Amino acid sequence: MQTVKIVVTGPFNAGKTAFIGAISEIEVVSTERRITDHSESTKEETTVAMDFGRITVDDGLVLYLFGTPGQRRFDFMWEILSEGMLGFIVLVDSVAPETFHEAKEILDLFKNYSPACYVVAANKQDLEDAWPPGDLGIALKIDSDVKVVPCVARDKESVKRVLLELLYSILETAEE
Repeated sequence: MQTVKIVVTGPFNAGKTAFIGAISEIEVVSTERRITDHSESTKEETTVAMDFGRITVDDGLVLYLFGTPGQRRFDFMWEILSEGMLGFIVLVDSVAPETFHEAKEILDLFKNYSPACYVVAANKQDLEDAWPPGDLGIALKIDSDVKVVPCVARDKESVKRVLLELLYSILETAEE
């Protein structure tokens, strides 16, 4: 049995906890705490250390999913969580263009931590004002060879598609 570490990162309120919760076969180990300062959002809780989930892909492969905190005050966890990852997903809130710059900064930071494969997940594609994945890729100034995958973080099948795209990218890189 091979285990693979995948990190799910992105700005505050991008949907990282929901993403892991939608696919995990175990109850998500979460470090969410009540938000005392509601100036950033109407959200009631935020991740302060990490979220952890697990998904068995087949008899030989298990993915360990580690979700990072999105708030900058907890960014000391980002480098710690990136250690040993085989790939990462940058989750972006497609209806919050004000977070795109921060998503790009997080992406660049994780690329500096590790040469691991990654994909960008354009979350909240079920909402009317969501930016299309292609436009999101342009806004984030990502290379054209990086996959920007449409996503709805609360939908298991959608999350599965994002994870498969990342695994395909990892396989392609391993074959080169």
